[in-house]
Amino acid sequence: MNRLFILSVSMVLIVNSAFAQSEARLLRFPAIAEGQIVFTYAGDIYSVRSIGGVARKLTNHEGFEMFARFSPDGKHLAFTGQYDGNTEVYLMPAGGGVPQRLTYTATLERDDVSDRMGPNNIVMTWKKDGKHIIFRSRMRSFNSFNGQLYAVSKSSGLADELPLPRGGFCSFSPDDKKLAYNRIFREFRTWKRYRGGMADDIWIYDFETKRIDNITNNPAQDIIPMWKSDKIFFLSDRDENKRMNLFVYDLNSKQTKKITNFTDFDVKFPSLGKRAIVFENGGYIYRFDIESEKYEKVVIYIQEDFSGSRSGLVSVADNVTNYEIGPDGKRALFGARGDVFTVPAKHGAIRNLTNSPGIHERNSKWSTNGRWIAYISDASGEDEIYIVPQDGGAQAKQITRNAET
Repeated sequence: MNRLFILSVSMVLIVNSAFAQSEARLLRFPAIAEGQIVFTYAGDIYSVRSIGGVARKLTNHEGFEMFARFSPDGKHLAFTGQYDGNTEVYLMPAGGGVPQRLTYTATLERDDVSDRMGPNNIVMTWKKDGKHIIFRSRMRSFNSFNGQLYAVSKSSGLADELPLPRGGFCSFSPDDKKLAYNRIFREFRTWKRYRGGMADDIWIYDFETKRIDNITNNPAQDIIPMWKSDKIFFLSDRDENKRMNLFVYDLNSKQTKKITNFTDFDVKFPSLGKRAIVFENGGYIYRFDIESEKYEKVVIYIQEDFSGSRSGLVSVADNVTNYEIGPDGKRALFGARGDVFTVPAKHGAIRNLTNSPGIHERNSKWSTNGRWIAYISDASGEDEIYIVPQDGGAQAKQITRNAET
């Protein structure tokens, strides 16, 4: 019977989607140059005018491309990509073109943008000379907190480790003689309001004197420095609402000032241009004008065929997350692709008991009397427990409220 159940799981699921051309969201890792913003959306790099509009796709590979950074002259993009299996550093023309691979490093098991350790070989910045790209790598350390900073020439060649024991996000002084950087790499972890020993500061390293100075020295998290003239911009959650916002440190007065005031979502992954800083907030991209210190959302539209989101018939046989046989042995229960199914042992219909695009149902269990299926769903916006008749004859009932579970 088990064999018959396994064969029966070659069922298909209809995947639904909406194609309304509304303002795009979930835009990540932006960068800005004169008149142009690049960002990652659905794993590819896109380009749009700095005032917004319809974005143009620059990459198409099934791997993830991210952390694009403009060269100082705005003519090239260095980015982290997954063209050849590994996550490596690539170079391409800013307007689009064939990517050139610059790094070759060992494969890591935990190397994913959704993992709390973050991806490997992340492009951090360019040196102001326009010839070298700085990236953070775990090629010699598998600990996510203790990656090293490396420089690679835009004409390829071996990468050189910077003379620092560890490092993360960083930015060079205008003359390339100093580096503002983070010593700990925590941007992919969700330690909100953390004030312990792993909360980072911003340090300045002098390549000539070998001196290191802490310019923030705050219990909060101070990350992603961006050096512009005599100022260093950075993110911090030091204020009363504990949200990440932009701050600026004046190298002359030694004073720090808060310059954005977001309360609903953190400011994330900012990037510095000549006249502006772009960053994520709530899935949108914002542009901060350095001179006026005003910021606004950049309205962006994605208009393409969305081939990865088309409706269709999808086999869930390889996506089963839980399964068990019913109390009477006549049907089996499966959870797959966020829906709950029951499957007959021999004859009968496959029942999709939830059939809920955009909602995630999981951890389904059969009641001992065989009448009900219990499962967890985020239909309300929070994870709650629901039950539904195993024959699909009635609507599901919500059992818990207010995410008390």
